[in-house]
Amino acid sequence: MPITDIPLLSMLRTRLQWSQERQRVLAENVANADTPDYRARDLRALKFEAPTQLSAAPVAPVALERTEAGHIAGLGGSASPFNTKDSKYETHPTGNAVNLEQEMMKVAANQMDYQAVTALYSRSLNLIKTALGK
Repeated sequence: MPITDIPLLSMLRTRLQWSQERQRVLAENVANADTPDYRARDLRALKFEAPTQLSAAPVAPVALERTEAGHIAGLGGSASPFNTKDSKYETHPTGNAVNLEQEMMKVAANQMDYQAVTALYSRSLNLIKTALGK
């Protein structure tokens, strides 16, 4: 069996390629931070097919209950008293929508993910070498 047919290594290789492509896209965002009318881009999260044998049990929603009349009624999970604002829609007067701080945070997170996947890949290869007696 070729080493490329091992599912774990194939998934790790796919994740490494995705991280490299995301790094390229994020670098373009940073490079175009001063370009008028430029919109920041990002890759969709990488999703692998879930095994059919593992099916998660449905999760029952959790609700707050008032046990005393003097207790304050709680809000549901989605009804927040605070307005949320997604900063990726923030634009400058020139029409540019790149937030350098946010992009640099994404670059740092992508770098840490890449290093973790690289370590897993090399350890998996070392495990195979050990199993083969090399």
